[in-house]
Amino acid sequence: MKYFLGIDTSNYRTSVAICDENGTPVKSVRRLLTVKDGDRGLRQSDALFAHIKALPGIMKEIGKFPLYAVGYSRTPRDCEGSYMPCFLAGQAIASAIAEILGVPLFPFSHQAGHIEAAIFSCNSHEKVPKTENTVQKFSENGTFIAFHLSGGTSEALLYDNGKITLLGSTLDLNAGQVIDRVGVMLGLKFPAGEELETLAGELPFSKGIKISVKKFDCNFAGIENMTKKLYTDTQNRELTAAFAIDSVCKTVDKITENITSEYPKLPVLYAGGVMACKRIQKILGKKYNCGFAEPMYSGDNAVGTALLCRREFLNSR
Repeated sequence: MKYFLGIDTSNYRTSVAICDENGTPVKSVRRLLTVKDGDRGLRQSDALFAHIKALPGIMKEIGKFPLYAVGYSRTPRDCEGSYMPCFLAGQAIASAIAEILGVPLFPFSHQAGHIEAAIFSCNSHEKVPKTENTVQKFSENGTFIAFHLSGGTSEALLYDNGKITLLGSTLDLNAGQVIDRVGVMLGLKFPAGEELETLAGELPFSKGIKISVKKFDCNFAGIENMTKKLYTDTQNRELTAAFAIDSVCKTVDKITENITSEYPKLPVLYAGGVMACKRIQKILGKKYNCGFAEPMYSGDNAVGTALLCRREFLNSR
C-alpha cells in the first residue's frame, strides 16, 4: 500500500495527515495554536514558533508509513503574492522528509487543501447535513462554486477541474475574524466559533440585520460594529451571539444568491471553519443546491493536502 503525507501550518492550527493510494485518510493529527485569554489571534512570528515546537510531537504521533510523496501548504491561496510566514514551518519539515526519503515533494495552497477536504467529506460521509436541496457529490474534475470562509480568508471561488479562480472576497475583515472578535468580547476563548454557536442556541433568526454586499464582494467590518452596539445596548450575550452569526450568514446568503443567478447550473460547496456552523448550514442548505463538509474537514486540516499530494503523484506517473 502506498501512503502520502500532507502538512499544513496555518495561523490557527498545526496539522499533519496520511492518506493511502485509494484516497482514504488513515491518520490525522491536529493541534490548535494556543492564544492567550482575551487575545484575538497570533502574530505571524508567534504562530511560526508554535508550529516549530508542535511538529516533532505531531510527527511522532503520526507514526511510520512507507511514504511515496510529501505535500505541504506553501501559500494561503492560489494567487500571485499570496504569502504567510507561518507556512514556512510546514515547508521546512516537508522538504527535509522528502529529501531524506528521496520521494517527490508537492506544494499546494492552504485554500486548495480546504476545498479538497470538503470534496472528500461531501462525497464520503453521511453525517453531512442535507435537505431536499443539498447535493452530496462533488468532483475534483468537475466545476462548481466554492466558498472558503475562515479567520484568514473570505472568498467566493470558481472551481474548474482543480483550477481555482477568484470571484469575490471581503473588502475588510474576514468572516471568521468577526466571529472570533465578537466571541472574545463576550468572554469566550479564541477561536470562538463553536462556543458562539452554542451561546446562540435555538434563538430565531435575528431581525434588523444590515449587510454590505456588492455583487460578489462584501464588507464584514460593519457587522462587528453593529454587534458591539447591540451588546452595549442589551447586555444580552445570547442575542448578540445569534446576531453576529446571522449577520455573517445573511452576507454569505446574498453573495451565493448573486453568484447562482450568474452561474445557475453550478452547485455550491462551502468550506472553511466558519461553515462548520450548523446554524448557518440550516439556512443555506434549505435554499441552495449545496454541500458542507463535516466539522473536522471544515476547519484547518492537512487531510486535503494529503489527498492533493496523492492526486499529484498519481497524475505525474
